[in-house]
Amino acid sequence: MFSIVTGGAGFIGSHLVDALVDQGDRVLVIDSLRTGDLAHIKGHLDAGRIDYLHADLLEDGWQERFTGVDRVYHLAADPDVRGSAATPTDVYENNVSATVRVLEAMRTHGVREIVFTSTSTVYGEASVIPTPEDYSPMEPISVYAGSKLAAEAMISSYAHTYGMKAWVFRFANIIGERSNHGVIWDFAHKLKANPTELEILGDGRQIKSYLLVSECVAALLHAVAATDGPFACFNIGSEDWIDVTTIARIVAGEMGISDVHFRYTGGNRGWVGDVPRMQLAVEKLRVTGWRAGAGSEKSVRQAARALVREIC
Repeated sequence: MFSIVTGGAGFIGSHLVDALVDQGDRVLVIDSLRTGDLAHIKGHLDAGRIDYLHADLLEDGWQERFTGVDRVYHLAADPDVRGSAATPTDVYENNVSATVRVLEAMRTHGVREIVFTSTSTVYGEASVIPTPEDYSPMEPISVYAGSKLAAEAMISSYAHTYGMKAWVFRFANIIGERSNHGVIWDFAHKLKANPTELEILGDGRQIKSYLLVSECVAALLHAVAATDGPFACFNIGSEDWIDVTTIARIVAGEMGISDVHFRYTGGNRGWVGDVPRMQLAVEKLRVTGWRAGAGSEKSVRQAARALVREIC
């Protein structure tokens, strides 16, 4: 199979590229490197196992590369939930307009399949937890979440209008090696700068689901292989959750710091658009035969250990 991975030099994208190479796909990575890092896929490039195109999806010149492609994994996006309130237009362009441009390139060049990485934040502050895929009303409370839900809608419309197949995956908090943002990354870098005091956004009681990136990618590929179109939507996450203060203790422990003062900024949200409680229902994915191998706490501990190795 000939696959394109947009954002394939990023955190989740590069792990997906690893898996696609392992299963024998021909892979073209398209990435502007705005948030990605070429080092993540350098081994594959040096070995000639993948091709790479440096391109911004909001510009032109990449569309012709869609000729002969079987499937697009569209991961390129502005991933900053917290920062999306400050740059709503940029987030819309990078997450919605870029998605429509990918869909148009697919339509023009006869590419029939798209896999899209969305987010648990599209549910907003759900009253049903764990939250299933058919939950309503969908009321995003961050610009980032709104942009992802809009992209989902456009993908669904193209799939049904133009005879495409589409898979949409709503992720819990995905963590692990190569991550360059998120609560574990934030805590580790703060503690490296000052091991005596750690600022924790909000009250530390926010509770959410976390899953290792390796398990996330395995679940995604499993679901794509096990289901058919025209449009399928799956949650991906662990079946439990963990609070922010516990994460802080785990990160400090992995860094060998036993005496640190936690300073909370207050309130039940870490930032505008933060969802204080999140856990996804994953029964729909389980029916296909997949189940998470590790819960949130074990995932956080493994991810923290890997990050500490990277930065210390």
